[in-house]
Amino acid sequence: MASFYVENFGCRATQADGAAIERQFEERGLTRSDAPAQSEIVVLNTCTVTAAADQDARAVIRRIRRENPGCQIVVTGCYAQRAPEEIASLPGVSRVIGNSHKHQLAEIVVAARRQDDVAGIAARPDFVPLSSLAPGEPLSEIFVSDIFAHTELLAAPVFDAAGRGANNERTRPNLKVQDGCDNRCSFCVIPYVRGQSRSLPLDQIVDEVKALVGAGYREVVISGINLGRWGRDFDTPLRFETVVHEILRQTNLEKLRISSVEPMDWSDELIRMMAHSPRIAKHAHVPMQSGSDRVLRAMRRKYRPWHYRQKLEKIRDAMPTAAIGADVMVGFPGESEADFEETQRMIEELPFTYLHVFTYSSRPGTPAIDLLDQVPVQIARERNRILRKLAAEKKLSFMQAFVGMTVEAITLNVFDGVSTEALTDNYLKVRLQGEHRANQWVKALVEQVESGALIAVLPSN
Repeated sequence: MASFYVENFGCRATQADGAAIERQFEERGLTRSDAPAQSEIVVLNTCTVTAAADQDARAVIRRIRRENPGCQIVVTGCYAQRAPEEIASLPGVSRVIGNSHKHQLAEIVVAARRQDDVAGIAARPDFVPLSSLAPGEPLSEIFVSDIFAHTELLAAPVFDAAGRGANNERTRPNLKVQDGCDNRCSFCVIPYVRGQSRSLPLDQIVDEVKALVGAGYREVVISGINLGRWGRDFDTPLRFETVVHEILRQTNLEKLRISSVEPMDWSDELIRMMAHSPRIAKHAHVPMQSGSDRVLRAMRRKYRPWHYRQKLEKIRDAMPTAAIGADVMVGFPGESEADFEETQRMIEELPFTYLHVFTYSSRPGTPAIDLLDQVPVQIARERNRILRKLAAEKKLSFMQAFVGMTVEAITLNVFDGVSTEALTDNYLKVRLQGEHRANQWVKALVEQVESGALIAVLPSN
């Protein structure tokens, strides 16, 4: 029986796609390997959000070819969709399958292994393979077409990276319920490699959550590329609040965690639902990108700094102990020192508990690549360092407020011989003294903060 291995790069959406690819192979009778060196088929599910992401994928292709020269290397994902010929020219690559055909990936690979006529698959109306390598180059098969013509959405729960241990216990499944994006931020390549916004049907979401609850999972994370736009693409449009409400109404899920939602999709209703329901994790991730109005306009973001400030203040007023995080970009073309200082000041003033800070990376095909006044690399890196330091200070201050308090957390399948890792409702890492079974809710007394975690013990009865 053939073996496969899927290696994912990048965001949670990519990991969810990888879980769906694994499901495709398993449904066809293939077995999952523990490592690429032991596998006959290695699928690299790539990211292309930065130049570094592309470089990482190329490095892994070279490493796998060196360690396992007899395997088939199949490259899929966002990098494969954006630059298929570039990847196909790399030694060792057998097939390049873009996001446009990711839903058929196992079908293509298995058919080829059985020496079936791949042209028979290619003849299907929705299947457009392209092979445009220069004459004389080794031919890698390419299956990529217009991503905007596709409406498929891969959906399978993905688990925490640390979720498989010796006892195979897994925790905190993440379910992608939306893909693609209809926004056109000037720096972002994602719409061009993932296509238009499309949503998983409500009944399918409820069924997936029910299955996870039935399997014993207590917390589920719902995610998407532009999660707050869920339901807008249906013939009869629905709002994101609907899917949250129906998961709570139709399932017995103990805790629902909502991943990143764009600022203008944080409606008063959504904030109220999160604040009032003990079954929704008190955790709001609200992408910011910049605190400068001029930069936000150049980025083609759909809100102004004062809109953003209002949303965060509403979230904090409704949930005083909630985790509030954001994505922030530095070094966008034309970002002046004054623009950066506006961002820094806004971060200082707002109640963030953590930040993901990124340095701008120019992406082919995006409007921002043609903007003048690119920020020198050394200046962008220094701005990144400043904001990371500020974020670390704000996170530490937030965590220290819980010393001496009892917090509720779900145990993860991570034990280092001394303590068990857990995660609080409001997204704080806990190290719980002793070994504890995974996927259990515990109430723990916080004694101190150390190395980015709350050090806690179970209170004595």
